[in-house]
Amino acid sequence: MNNTPAITTNNLTKNFGNFTAVNGINFTAKRGEIFGFLGPNGSGKTTTIRMMLGLLAPSSGDVHALGMPVKGNQAKLQGRIGYMSQRFSLYNDLTVQQNLQFYGAAYGLNNTDLKSRIQDALVMAGLEGRENAKTKDLSGGWRQRLALSAAILHHPELIFLDEPTAGVDPISRRAFWNLLYELVSDGVTIFVTTHYMDEAEHCHNLAFIQRGEIIARGSPAEIKKNMMLGQVLELVTSDAIKTLKILRAANLAQEVELYGSLVHVVAPEIAPKKIKKMLEKEKIDVEEMAIIEASLEDVFIASMK
Repeated sequence: MNNTPAITTNNLTKNFGNFTAVNGINFTAKRGEIFGFLGPNGSGKTTTIRMMLGLLAPSSGDVHALGMPVKGNQAKLQGRIGYMSQRFSLYNDLTVQQNLQFYGAAYGLNNTDLKSRIQDALVMAGLEGRENAKTKDLSGGWRQRLALSAAILHHPELIFLDEPTAGVDPISRRAFWNLLYELVSDGVTIFVTTHYMDEAEHCHNLAFIQRGEIIARGSPAEIKKNMMLGQVLELVTSDAIKTLKILRAANLAQEVELYGSLVHVVAPEIAPKKIKKMLEKEKIDVEEMAIIEASLEDVFIASMK
């Protein structure tokens, strides 16, 4: 495998008038890995992807993709890069087969190659038997599989996915990610933005972006180790909402958050007995209490403040 990075950004910056959307970011994505790019809405994720694709010119800094500068080499890179946008970009009134034929022709595939590539894509995505289905009639999960199939028809070395599973049910998300793992096992590099922490946990490396700046990077394990300055106490109580309000008002921790029916308390030093006594005084039953390993969601929430 080529040892040059799949992506390298060097002080990449984008200004829109007086607003800085991306502010001097630096990171490297290795070949043959899934690189996750996490951040809240408006943090600069899509702007960054558009600059990496050469669709948007940086205000300063630069991007290298597959060993060459993106600027001036868009035509050379076009056949080596795939892109799946945040919004579904296929044609709803065309069938699965017609969409794939259209995109294959747009990539310049000849009829012989296109036929075999479409068949391979249908098999990989599990779309066999749905070739004649109108795209508009597919569920969200199947539509995303079709969009991925269209993005990889030309066998790209590097694929950019902008929140590819937003709005897709958990089972379909898992199936979609299984397809991504198959691609990576074949040496493809994937750059993906996501809001789902379970997906982020399965990336090889990550970068967190907030207000246009990288605030953390590394493997999920490295980020949890370096960014989580404290322990996490997980509570199951008779009233999670009231527990949240009491613990926040007490200022005992740097972070108190709800995780469904659970409450997570993050502090450099946890005092379980003190917390239990405080809650019981307020007539709240503490059913379970344990110090747990920080999740990426814990780290993500803590670092975004």
